[in-house]
Order: sequence, then C-alpha cells, then structure tokens
Amino acid sequence: MKKSEYTQEFKDSTIQLAINSEESTSKIAKDLGMNKQTLYSWISDYRKDHSSSSQGMDKKSIPKETFEEEAKRLRAENKVLKQERDILKKATAYFAKEVL
Repeated sequence: MKKSEYTQEFKDSTIQLAINSEESTSKIAKDLGMNKQTLYSWISDYRKDHSSSSQGMDKKSIPKETFEEEAKRLRAENKVLKQERDILKKATAYFAKEVL
C-alpha cells in the first residue's frame, strides 16, 4: 500500500482540530479519511515538541490557537479549497464535453 503524503499545513490544522475539539481523535481521523494511528502519532510528536514550553502542564492545558490564528488558518484553508473546487469544476466541464 502506498504511504500517503500530507502537507505540513494539513498536519498542523488537523492537530489543532484534534486538540481543540470535543470530538474523539479516532472520530476526527475517520472523518478525514486517515488512519487514526497517524493522527495519534502527529499529536504525540506535537506534544513532545511543545513540552518544553508547557513543562508541568496537564493534557487539557496545552496551549490552544487564538481566535485570530484560527481565523487566519481557516481563511488560508478556505482559499485553497475554493481553488481546488474551481479546478474540479473546469475539469468536469472539460470531460463532459469529451463524453458528448
């Protein structure tokens, strides 16, 4: 089976979603169509990397992104999604012409 490659932006936003969400990590991974162990690994790595700045903090005390950071991240993600949607619309129109 081919190993999937994820962008750093996707990893970062998925980690933040898992940390900030009330949903279980397994459900988030399933909803995103990815292996739950991959997401658990990303979160574990994130916590290791950020443990020096949050020494002595418990699991619920992990710093969450601010509303401004989240808004900026979501705007960037929305821009990419719109571009992908537009490309898919054009591709669909192109292939529909070929079929007819």
